[in-house]
Amino acid sequence: MIGHLSFGVANLERAKRFYDTALSALGYARVWTSELGVAYGGEGGNDKLVLLQRENSAAPGAGFHVAFIANSAEAVDRFHAAAIEAGGTCNGPPGLRPHYGPTYYAAFVVDPDGYKLEAVHQ
Repeated sequence: MIGHLSFGVANLERAKRFYDTALSALGYARVWTSELGVAYGGEGGNDKLVLLQRENSAAPGAGFHVAFIANSAEAVDRFHAAAIEAGGTCNGPPGLRPHYGPTYYAAFVVDPDGYKLEAVHQ
C-alpha cells in the first residue's frame, strides 16, 4: 500500500549517521544519496524511507511512529543498541509486547529529529 515515507530532517549529515547505523542492524541499506537527501530500503531495492534536508522540519505528534520489520528478536536487539549508540533515545527497550500479540517482540527509539521508530519481529 505505501510506496515510501519521507521525513524532513534538520541536519542531513546527522540523520545519515543515525540511519546508516540503526538500519544496517536490521539489514537495510542506503539505496541512494543526493545533495538534498538520502533513502533507505532493502539491499539493491527501492527506497522505502526518504530523508530530506528541511530547514523547518518537525516530527509528527503523538500517535505517529514507523515500524521496521526485523528478521529476528536478535535483530531487534541490535537495532535498539545501534540506534542508541548513534544518538537516538530509548522509548521502550527490546522485549515481548504480549498486549500486541503473543510473539510480538519490539523495541522503540526516538531519532535525533524526534521521529518515533520501532523494530518488530513476530
